[in-house]
Amino acid sequence: MNRITCIGLAVVMICIGLNSAAAQSVGSTYTSTAPKDCRKIGKPSELDGSTTRICPGKDGLLVLIAEDDLREIVSVGRNRRAAAEEPAAKVWFAPFNSSETTIEWRTVGAKPFAIIQRWHIADNADPDKQGRPNTKAMLVVTRLPPGPVCHVAYVDAIANPTANELARKAADDFARGFACGKDEVKIIGTRGRAVELATMR
Repeated sequence: MNRITCIGLAVVMICIGLNSAAAQSVGSTYTSTAPKDCRKIGKPSELDGSTTRICPGKDGLLVLIAEDDLREIVSVGRNRRAAAEEPAAKVWFAPFNSSETTIEWRTVGAKPFAIIQRWHIADNADPDKQGRPNTKAMLVVTRLPPGPVCHVAYVDAIANPTANELARKAADDFARGFACGKDEVKIIGTRGRAVELATMR
């Protein structure tokens, strides 16, 4: 094999390596969990208007949003039943809370491995002029299949000016290797009031 052929093969191998790396790059895509973009399951509760809805996600995954007594859970699965059985479907924050309707999906190539969603946690110690609790914002990082779906990290959105970047890094660094039920949820960045409220027991 002559020198020119060797150089040519080396260039080809480098290009293949670059293309492979590009195909495996980590990025974000977004979906909506707004009621208009989802399918409502059953009728609202006559007692308190609680609702459940299923929303389209990425790569064949569905997002389950269930609200009960002014508290929400968000879970992910291949179908409604699978999502409802995941650890994420059994996590309730003690204060009243709600999730925003935009979900950020962290992906490698086209495969999602985590979601990031902004939540609002009611702070009874901080009432507004009408006496209703103001809310504090927090980002929740949740790992995705293969393996269980559960919360991986919390980032206080008020205490951390770069909360979105911190949440993405937490997803990229921890979600795929996180052991649900064994590892503790990580508090990323400065621990603010939202995280304090969310971790109340």
